[in-house]
Amino acid sequence: MRSTWKLIWPPLVAVVFFLTVWQLSVSLFHIESWILPSPADIARESTSNASGLWAHTMATLRLTLIGFPIGTGVGLIVALILHLLPWARRAFYPLIILSQNVPSIALGPLLIIWFGFGLLPKIVLITLVCFFPVAVAAMGGLSQSDQVMMNYMKMAGASKWQIFTKLELPSSIPALFSGVKISATYAVMGAVVAEWIGADKGIGYYMLLQKSAYRTDRMFVAIVIIVLLSLVLFAIIALLEKWLVRWKPRRNS
Repeated sequence: MRSTWKLIWPPLVAVVFFLTVWQLSVSLFHIESWILPSPADIARESTSNASGLWAHTMATLRLTLIGFPIGTGVGLIVALILHLLPWARRAFYPLIILSQNVPSIALGPLLIIWFGFGLLPKIVLITLVCFFPVAVAAMGGLSQSDQVMMNYMKMAGASKWQIFTKLELPSSIPALFSGVKISATYAVMGAVVAEWIGADKGIGYYMLLQKSAYRTDRMFVAIVIIVLLSLVLFAIIALLEKWLVRWKPRRNS
């Protein structure tokens, strides 16, 4: 409990300090709320429009929870294929890297042309955003297995499949979870961008409406919701990692 508190209080103090400076700055310099609302204005708006925000948040969360597992699964499959087939890695890994240089917002119109305005183009966009961190992290973990143990297994006559299932795959799990945690934060933003390109509900759709109305306070409310969703998803993955990877050595504080 004490070690957990040591991890929590420094960022908590930093956040409280930042919000305090923000509130005082807006009050002292008389900044108009449509330019920069104060934290109090943002909190007040979030409570006054709670029911509408809840519906939009649930729409974004639903889209995230559909696209995130698909993107994670695609990333893991890609990593396994490229690891088991070295020629495929040499051929396709540079193309995977290049694919990340295309902004996701630029792919939106193309996905709508190809797949229409339904759920499919949004899931495809989230998958494209999420699979890359998982694939890269998993490939890195698979290629960094204990060489001493690998040589021992080879001398013992273990097959490539046995080495993969008994050594490479289990030892890659910590690296895989690192990629999944990054992907979890990307998934929420991917869902919001997907809603920008075509939706009738969700936080992304809500942000477009408030931008047109110059409601900066509501824009900040949407940003806070996006951050909270990302943090919650990240925390769930971190707890799952702690539960599954119990053999991972802990660093001394």
